Amino acid sequence: QVQLVESGGGLVQAGGSLRLSCAASGRTFNLYTLGWFRQAPGKEREFVAAISRDGGATYYADSVKGRFTISRDNPKNTVYLQMNSLKPEDTADYYCAADPRVIGRGPYKYWGQGTQVTVSS
Repeated sequence: QVQLVESGGGLVQAGGSLRLSCAASGRTFNLYTLGWFRQAPGKEREFVAAISRDGGATYYADSVKGRFTISRDNPKNTVYLQMNSLKPEDTADYYCAADPRVIGRGPYKYWGQGTQVTVSS
């Protein structure tokens, strides 16, 4: 089992950047595919990005491709989401997720509590 804690959310102006972090507990972090999802007010949760166990493969939603970058630091048990050129439509609660079996969009077994990102116009 793995526990996930997100951080790094906040308020930013359109065009700005934020870096989200997700710290995981446990000794087997490198055995998990990791993903980022988001849920905007009144909308369903959607896939944002994912990264393979060794970081060699990444996946992105079309809406964030070229603006967001997912990465991981296995010795630090942390996954990151660098978000550049932010838009108001990126406003959402962002969640990280982990699973030992899936690839890409999931479904994922373990979830964090989320961190809020607000992009002002």
